[in-house]
Amino acid sequence: MSIVFTEIAKTFSLHTSKTTYQLKIGNLNYVNHLYYGATIHDEDLSYLIRRYDRGFSGNPYDSLKERTFSLDAQPQEFTTQQQGDFRINSIEVQNPDGSFSFDGRYIAHKIYPGAFTLKGLPTAFATDKDTVDTLEIVLEDAVTKVQVTLLYSVFEEADIIMRAARVHNGGTGEIALKRIMSLNMDYMNGGNLDIISLPGRYGQERQVERQPLTHHVHKIRSGRGISSHQQNPFIALVEKEANEEYGSCYGFALMYSGSFLAEAELDQYDQARLVLGVNDRLFSYQVAPGEDFDTPAVLMTYTHKGLTAMSRNYHNFFRNNLNKSKFVRDIRRPVLINTWEAAFFDFDDVKLIEIAKAAKGMGVEMIVMDDGWFGKRDDDNSGLGDWYVNEKKIKCGLTELVRQINDLGMKFGIWFEPEMVSEDSDLFRSHPDWVMEIPGRHAVRSRNQLVLDVSRKEVQDYLITSINAILDSANIYYVKWDINRAITDLWSNALPAGHQGEVSHRYVLGLYRVMDGIIKTHPDIMFEGCAGGGGRFDPAMLTYFVQYWSSDNTKPLDNLKLHYGSSFLYPLCTMGAHVSQASSMVPLETKAAIAMCGTFGYELDATKLGPDEVAVCKKMSDLYLKYYDINFFGDYYRLANPFENVNLVAWECVSKDKKEALLTVVTVNLTVNGPQEYIHCRGLEPDSLYQVEKEGSGVVLTASGMALMHAGIPIPREIPEFTAFMYHLKSL
Repeated sequence: MSIVFTEIAKTFSLHTSKTTYQLKIGNLNYVNHLYYGATIHDEDLSYLIRRYDRGFSGNPYDSLKERTFSLDAQPQEFTTQQQGDFRINSIEVQNPDGSFSFDGRYIAHKIYPGAFTLKGLPTAFATDKDTVDTLEIVLEDAVTKVQVTLLYSVFEEADIIMRAARVHNGGTGEIALKRIMSLNMDYMNGGNLDIISLPGRYGQERQVERQPLTHHVHKIRSGRGISSHQQNPFIALVEKEANEEYGSCYGFALMYSGSFLAEAELDQYDQARLVLGVNDRLFSYQVAPGEDFDTPAVLMTYTHKGLTAMSRNYHNFFRNNLNKSKFVRDIRRPVLINTWEAAFFDFDDVKLIEIAKAAKGMGVEMIVMDDGWFGKRDDDNSGLGDWYVNEKKIKCGLTELVRQINDLGMKFGIWFEPEMVSEDSDLFRSHPDWVMEIPGRHAVRSRNQLVLDVSRKEVQDYLITSINAILDSANIYYVKWDINRAITDLWSNALPAGHQGEVSHRYVLGLYRVMDGIIKTHPDIMFEGCAGGGGRFDPAMLTYFVQYWSSDNTKPLDNLKLHYGSSFLYPLCTMGAHVSQASSMVPLETKAAIAMCGTFGYELDATKLGPDEVAVCKKMSDLYLKYYDINFFGDYYRLANPFENVNLVAWECVSKDKKEALLTVVTVNLTVNGPQEYIHCRGLEPDSLYQVEKEGSGVVLTASGMALMHAGIPIPREIPEFTAFMYHLKSL
C-alpha cells in the first residue's frame, strides 16, 4: 500500500518508489505538513515541528492559554482564513452572513485504490502497470459546515502525486468562493530555495527564469483566460545548488487551461509556502447548499537527483498517463506539411494538390489544410464560426479533395478555430448574444475576432455538431485546433449578475466538454493543439491533444531556447516543430535537426523548392523516421544551456535500455581561432562500448560510455556557421 495511516501518531505517509510525503492530524485537529523528500519508511516526523511564543502571531481561541501554537508559524496542508495565519492562503470564502472566514479542521479520511476523478476537469489515469492509491482528508468549518476535501492520488512507480481540493457547501445558505487553490505546500526550511518558471511572450514561449525565493510574494500567473504565452502553469522550487544532475527539485504542474495563479513566499521565519490553482482575479464562484466545487489537479514530483530527473518524471508520466489516444504510442505519427506559410488564405483545391504532389518527394506523408477553407474566409476579417466548406475555393468539395490526396498516398489534415467568431459571419448575424460582450460596451477585438461564450451549453452543442459534421464527411486523419487571441470582456448573457465571476472558469469547463464531444468521439483522428503557437500548451491540453504547436515562431535559433525551456516539463513527442522558410542564413539540414527536437514537419511551399532542397528534405524526413523511437520515447538530456553565452547548443536522447542514443549539436557562435569544443554525453552505460556514427560521415570513433560521458566528443571547428551535427551512438 502506497498510503499508510498510523493511528497512534496520526500521520499519513504517501510513498512513491523514491519519495515520501508525510502529513499529520495535529494540535486541535489542524492538518500539518511534515515532509516531502527522499523515501523515509513510515517514521513519525512530528518532531520536526517546533513551537514558540511568536509575537504578533495570534493563537486559536481554543488553544486557551497556550501561546506557543499559532497558525501563522505552523506548516499546514491547507490554510484557514481569518484564523491568525497572515501568509498567502489557499481559500477565501464569503459566508452567507457576509463574513470571510474558514476554520477547516480534520473530521474524516478514507484511503482507496485507484486515482480520483474531478467533475468536468481532466485528470491523470492509471495504466495496468501502475500502482495507484488515493487519500481523501475532509476538513470542516464547525460553524458554517463548509468542507474542503484534500485529494491525493499516489502514482507509486511514476514518482508523481496528483493533488486537488473539493469544496462542499454543507450549510444552509449560498457561499461565494473568492479564491480556492488546488495545492498548498509548506516548507519548514525554505531559505535555500530558488524558483524556476517558464515566462515568455508570443513567439518566445517558455523561456527559463530562475530566481531566489525571497521575503516577498512571488506571483506567476495568467489572467488571459488561457494558460498563455506569457506564463506556463508550471513552477519548480529547487535548492540553490541544484543543477541538471544534483540537488533537490520539487516540480508542480497545474492541469488547467485557463487563467491560473502560483504564489510563493518566504515568511518571517524563513518558512516557504507555495499555492497553485485557478486565478482569483475576476473570480467569484457561488456554491449553493449541497453543491461541490472541484479545483483542477496538480501533478507534483520530487527528486534529489537534479533537474534532469525531475523532467524525466514528467516526461514519462505525460507519455503514459495523460492521453489514451493510439497516436501517443501505438501508431507512428506522419511527417506533415502545413499550408499556412505556403499559401496563407490564397489557395484552392488545385493549389493544395500541387503542394501535396511536390511534398511527396520530400518524404511528406500528410498535408494539412490550414485557415481559409470555410465560410467567407479570404482574410482574417470574416468567416470564423461558419463551419461549412467554401466551395468557391474547394470546388470539388471536401470529400473529393481528400480522396484525391489519399490517391496520392498521402493523409489529409484540417484546421479549426472553434472558440472564436468573426462579426462578418453567418453565426454572428444569427446569434450576436453568443459573443462575450459586456452590456453597453463594445468588446475588445484581437486579430479582428470576438470570443464565443463557450460557457453556454447551446454554444457548446453548436460547435460539437458543426465540427463533427465536417470530420465525419471525409477521410480526415488529423486536426489542428487553434485559438488566436486571449479572452476579454468576461460576461455571459446566460448568467445572472451575481454569477458573472464564474464565467472564466465556466468557459474552461465548457471547452473541455466541447473537446470531449469532438476529440474523444473521434479516436481515429490525430489532434494537435495550437494557441497562436504555444499560448495554451499545458498538461490539461495534453489529455486531449497528442501534441501541441510549440510556437508560431519557426526561426530555428529561437527554437533552440524554446525547446530547451519546454523540455523542463514536456517530452519531445508533445512539441510541434516544423522546418520553415524563416531564417534563410540557417542551412536546411540545421533547421531539420532542430525540428527533430519535436514532432517534425514542414511549414513551407514545396512547389518552390529546387531538386537539391527536396533531396535534403527527403533525407531529413528519413532520419526523423529512423530515430523516431529514440526521440519520442527515450530519455532526454539538456547538454548545453542556450540562455548562457555558449558556442554550442546540444541535447541527447537515450533509449530506455541505453543501447542507443542520438546526440544533436548546433553551432551558434564558433569564434575564429577559438578553443576546441567538446560535448559530454549523459545517460550511457559506463562499461559498454559505443560506436559513434556522425550522420553523413560514417563512424568517427568507438569509445566506452564512461569516456563519452566524462572525456566527451570533440566537435569539428572548420565548418560553416550554424552547422548541425547528429551523432548516432550504438552499443557493441
